Amino acid sequence: MLAEHGDHAEAPVPVAIETSRGLLVACLRATGRKVFAINPMAVARYRDRYTVSRKKSDHGDAVVLANILRTDLAAHRPLPADSELGQAIAVLARAQQDAVWDRTQAHNKLRSHLREYYPAFLHAFAGARDGIMRPDARGILAAAPTPTLAAKLTKSQLAALLRRAGRQRGIQAEAARLQQALRGEQMRQLPLVEDAMGTQTVALLRALDAAAVNADVLADATEQAFNQHPDAEIITSFAGLGRLTGARVLAEIGDDRSRFADPRTLKAYAGAAPITRASGKSHVVLHRRIKNQRLATAGYLWAFAALTASPGARAHYDRRRAAGGRHAAALRNLNNRLLGCLYHCLQTGQRYDEATAFPTAQTEPLAAAA
Repeated sequence: MLAEHGDHAEAPVPVAIETSRGLLVACLRATGRKVFAINPMAVARYRDRYTVSRKKSDHGDAVVLANILRTDLAAHRPLPADSELGQAIAVLARAQQDAVWDRTQAHNKLRSHLREYYPAFLHAFAGARDGIMRPDARGILAAAPTPTLAAKLTKSQLAALLRRAGRQRGIQAEAARLQQALRGEQMRQLPLVEDAMGTQTVALLRALDAAAVNADVLADATEQAFNQHPDAEIITSFAGLGRLTGARVLAEIGDDRSRFADPRTLKAYAGAAPITRASGKSHVVLHRRIKNQRLATAGYLWAFAALTASPGARAHYDRRRAAGGRHAAALRNLNNRLLGCLYHCLQTGQRYDEATAFPTAQTEPLAAAA
């Protein structure tokens, strides 16, 4: 069909489509043509230019998409020409992030369910890191999904469950503590109801176990692919950016150097740059809500980790807080600064340098004031 309308290898016809993924998009990109992914909301706004009756059809949408490129081609950007490895990292990093969200959802469901009939178990692991997501907690819950079964566990049985979960130190003391916590007084459901809720717990626990395994396996695969990328060393040279978070950042910004014309476009894409709304005498500066949510999440984690890994980042954050900014706003501003440094380092092939990113002349007065 494209060939019938003048398409040839020297000047392929550009294509506008409302999605950026899928087999059709991959095949169109393989031909070397420019593919423009137009946001469906933007398409709806363009549709109002041609009709006021709000009618909609596939043919009409195709005409609208074609006219978008005919009239406003310069206002839209084609899909970036990321490398094959970069696209593979994007698939793995996004899948790992989805697995983490699934794990969190499964954990919340299980925790909410345990509150209904098994509060002693939640109390037993309330002060432990990761709580009931710990391997030993999940192992004990699988062996004793009801308070009745938990009260029958002996110290030797608890110690064996702890060893099976991978614990190596303080096993006897921990077993004694857990036995006392699980046998403590608590409100109970009726016996048959308690058994039924225990059966439901086992089902929820299987979902949590599967989500935890998926997140770990995908994390390993993501880091292995990320280590093969030439930009990995530059990205991980930044304070607060580990292999996994760095892979998430690379997955969203890609490795096409021409994708972002300047640092401001990258900051706006990540939601770190503010947005201005001005009309007459009204002038309001707000934080950006339309953004890449995955990149914004990775940027928040990056900026938060940089507070302890970079003295300059900490001083920058403290300065924003002292000026009256809230915690989230200060982290966004810090992420804005770090993204500008990342853009420069990727364009020039340089590694991150603390003294260049946060000059001593700016951090010394803040350290003295603190």
